Amino acid sequence: MSRSYELLEMVRRQAPVVHHITNWVTISDCAQIVKSVGGSPVMAHAEEEVVAMTRIASALVLNIGTLTADLVSAMKQAARSANQKRIPVILDLCGCGATEFRDRKVFELLEAVQIDIIKGNASEMARVGGADVQTKGVDAVEVSLDLAALAQALAVRHHATVVITGKVDIVADKRELYRIYNGHDWMTRVVGTGCMATSLIGTFAAVTANRSQAAAAALACYGIAAELAAEQAHGPASFKIALFDCLANLERPIIEQRERIEP
Repeated sequence: MSRSYELLEMVRRQAPVVHHITNWVTISDCAQIVKSVGGSPVMAHAEEEVVAMTRIASALVLNIGTLTADLVSAMKQAARSANQKRIPVILDLCGCGATEFRDRKVFELLEAVQIDIIKGNASEMARVGGADVQTKGVDAVEVSLDLAALAQALAVRHHATVVITGKVDIVADKRELYRIYNGHDWMTRVVGTGCMATSLIGTFAAVTANRSQAAAAALACYGIAAELAAEQAHGPASFKIALFDCLANLERPIIEQRERIEP
């Protein structure tokens, strides 16, 4: 049986609560993508309740897409609660490298709490790695680095699983490295596909202790759903709707037929 399908079925059976402190631009889409695979999304941002909400969750997703100083304070409190509970904390580096403020807050989070999965595109991850790059808002810019080596180096440095998304997704920890070749170009034409990927990774990580397998499986299922959606869509809007439907209806035969994970 495909490990990706096995983890998807575990999500469907367990319906894990996935707490988000996330990007206001994409918050509804992140909730829907979690719901589409059978998870239970919750989006609580207020400092007065983030700790309590994290206590009932099985994973915590942080996304700095629309960060403020108060929001980062809430993220730290929630992450400390998640660390105490030993549930996975996933950080999306959305827009890291665009401004000094954004960079500073990312490094604060990485130093203040244990982040279990760090996810970003090539330029965002290169910035965290210390490269002098500036992202194009929240979109990736090309970087001339060995991304697999960068992912593994950051995984060792931060004791985390590192996910670099792109035409080929890379997932690495200090022992394992996966390349995931599923996906479709139309994903780059829809706002929020990166944020949704992070939410899916958090959902899969909620049901297994192997963070790297969870990330690889989530990205493979997401990419397969995108391939199927592209076959029936006529543009970005219909593609997005079909993406939710195809993800909700994924079954073992299609995953085993289309899955392209290279360990």
